[in-house]
Amino acid sequence: MIFGGVCPSVTSIIAESLEGWNLVQLSFAATTPVLADKKKYPNFFRTVPSDNAVNPAVVKFLNFYNWTRVGTLTQDVQRFSEVRNDLTNELEKGNIQIADTESFSNDPCVNVKKLKDSDVRIIIGQFDENLAAKVFCCAYNLNMFGSKYQWIIPGWYQGNWWEQANSTNCTTKKLLTAMEGYISVDFEPLSARQIKGISDRTPKEYEREYSRELQQKGVEASKFHGFAYDGIWVIARTFTRVMELLRIKQRQNTYHNFTVDDREVGKLVLDVMNETNFFGVTGQVMFRNGERMGTIKFNQFQEGHEVKVGEYNAIADVLDLINNSIRFQGVEPPKDQTFVRLQRRHINVPLYSILSTITILGMLMAGAFLFFNIKNRNHRLIKMSSPYMNNLIILGGMLSYASIFLFGLDGGFVSDKEFETLCTVRTWILIVGYTTAFGAMFAKTWRVHAIFKNVKMKKKIIKDQKLLIIVGGMLLIDLCILICWQVVDPLKRTVEEYSLEPDPEGRDISIRPFLEHCENTHMTIWLGIVYAYKGLLMLFGCFLAWETRNVSIPALNDSKYIGMSVYNVGIMCIIGAAVSFLTRDQPNVQFCIVALVIIFCSTITLCLVFVPKFITMRTNPDAATQNRRLKFTQNQKKEDSKTSTSVTSVNQANTSRLDGLQTDNHRLRMKITELDKELEEVTMQLQDTPEKTPYIKQNHYPDANNILSIRNFTDGKDGEKSILKNHLEQKPQAQWGSMDPSRINRGPLEDINSPEHIQRRLSLQLPILHHAYLPSIGGVDASCTSPSGSPGSSPRHRHMPPSYRVMVSGL
Repeated sequence: MIFGGVCPSVTSIIAESLEGWNLVQLSFAATTPVLADKKKYPNFFRTVPSDNAVNPAVVKFLNFYNWTRVGTLTQDVQRFSEVRNDLTNELEKGNIQIADTESFSNDPCVNVKKLKDSDVRIIIGQFDENLAAKVFCCAYNLNMFGSKYQWIIPGWYQGNWWEQANSTNCTTKKLLTAMEGYISVDFEPLSARQIKGISDRTPKEYEREYSRELQQKGVEASKFHGFAYDGIWVIARTFTRVMELLRIKQRQNTYHNFTVDDREVGKLVLDVMNETNFFGVTGQVMFRNGERMGTIKFNQFQEGHEVKVGEYNAIADVLDLINNSIRFQGVEPPKDQTFVRLQRRHINVPLYSILSTITILGMLMAGAFLFFNIKNRNHRLIKMSSPYMNNLIILGGMLSYASIFLFGLDGGFVSDKEFETLCTVRTWILIVGYTTAFGAMFAKTWRVHAIFKNVKMKKKIIKDQKLLIIVGGMLLIDLCILICWQVVDPLKRTVEEYSLEPDPEGRDISIRPFLEHCENTHMTIWLGIVYAYKGLLMLFGCFLAWETRNVSIPALNDSKYIGMSVYNVGIMCIIGAAVSFLTRDQPNVQFCIVALVIIFCSTITLCLVFVPKFITMRTNPDAATQNRRLKFTQNQKKEDSKTSTSVTSVNQANTSRLDGLQTDNHRLRMKITELDKELEEVTMQLQDTPEKTPYIKQNHYPDANNILSIRNFTDGKDGEKSILKNHLEQKPQAQWGSMDPSRINRGPLEDINSPEHIQRRLSLQLPILHHAYLPSIGGVDASCTSPSGSPGSSPRHRHMPPSYRVMVSGL
């Protein structure tokens, strides 16, 4: 029996040669894991637990806190490497994942950084106290301490070892900050159980006696003294038991000579050593394959010193932690990794409620417009504005409103399968609602354009059925696009995850937000097709609104309001689409923008179409029947003619031009009347002075010429001669001061057109016209003194062009 062996290198050489000498060695201080190889060292025993003995205790400790993911940081020395290899096996048995394994020689900072990058929270270290200071200095610089990390290191360091380390750039305060809360693991030098063992002493009594001996002899204490003491008892009990066995064998061989060789004695010693089981000052002394099954203690560094927090009994495989002794930096033990909690970015319920309320108000407004349109559908103002088309505009607006409710629903309200269906439904409703509203509006404008651009001046009636066909065609195009979209590349639920965010409540977890989208493989292409079609529809509507801008029948023409609506809707859609794309990772902002754009576009469209009609009905319900004039100005570079057409069974004539001609006709007739009166007055003066008959005063020639100048008007406007007949009832404004008082109460036209006046005027005017006025229009020459000329020389008998014919309408 050999007792002793401290230095691993010497002890291993001795232990390897024991079998040849039939010797057994018992060590009380050799903890190197190398000596645990029973194939190489079969006769080696030790009362001190091996360095590997802490590994089962560590696994038990990890399981206690449900830590299933760890990392190791090992000094590049054989002693620590062997412990790490054994620990790896124990962790695999315990179903604990090793996230990263790092080893270093001098500078551990790079390796510590790798552990952090691997999101290792529970770090098991194997290094001496000199490099331990460097490790914790790196941990401080990398912020790998506190409530999110847990360090587990060897527990055999010297007291206040951090104060002796001067090879770091960190101050003692920084080291203590980083070290706070670490767990150290080492074998228990003396048992904590105060019961008397084989030496008839309790561990406490033995410790007092040992301390007294140290004081007497003036030597330093050794942490292995309890194991040496128990080792002596192991040898004593082994020899005692071996001798008892030999005596028994001797009694059984009384009649024969009893001899025992060294090999048999050595085998008996090995067998007895393996059966050792007693309670010593270090706890229960027991061997398993030559290894001491001892007690492992757990200490925690708290406020500058280590505090025992529990122990592990290797024999019973039980971990016993002292209640409320472990203090973690956080409210709970650290997590073994960054626990990521997926959090859906959903739309806030208050925001959804507010926008839904606004949407409901918009739908109620649309319902009120629908009621107003149906109730007054037979009124001329509403009837001329196509009530069926108005109903379609309202229907499209209500569908657009309804899509807002669907845009606000996400995976928090419906399942994943239902969300995919929701993606398709809300897209269909919005597209169909847009086409229904604007298609009906543009169809109405097209009808106005078709009627008032009818250059053939023919009566043209376009019924609502044709407009319904046009809207149906637009919807058919929409359905074709949507059906192809759904069949070829349907919308599906996709999840977009974002970067980790800290927990707002301060817990040791990270939040990974995710957002649900409705997407497909070729989303850009399909959106491009839809946007192109809707854009062309809006451009066509703008064109029609511009072409019919001068049609001034409010009940019939909505071009001004359509232009305003298209402008507002176009601007809002462009802005809304851009902002919505930029805020796709913020569902509340995106939903708010989309909802407000839809609400604004639908509301402004409905109000621009129906509010003017409502105001007109309230203020002037007969406005549609009072003003039937049409002011339609054509572009003079393209068209020279003015047109008058009929609109939906109501004949609208171009009366503005006719009114102008009637005004001119009346003015000229009044002028003729005045000149006739003046002529009559001159003639009467001539009758009173017969000797002056052949002579006409010079100042009357302009008046006579004015009468004849009427020829230019009547000759150039033959088409309007019949118009002048309609104004015989008009009464002139001028009065003649030279008239008899009896004529004052009679109208001028009625007076001068009486039969007696006409007969008298003819008898007086014909001679004067013959001698005075005919020369000015190509008649007899002014130098003629007598009307008796030759018939051939008279201008009356000469051939004259038709343009010189004279009609004096005043006659």
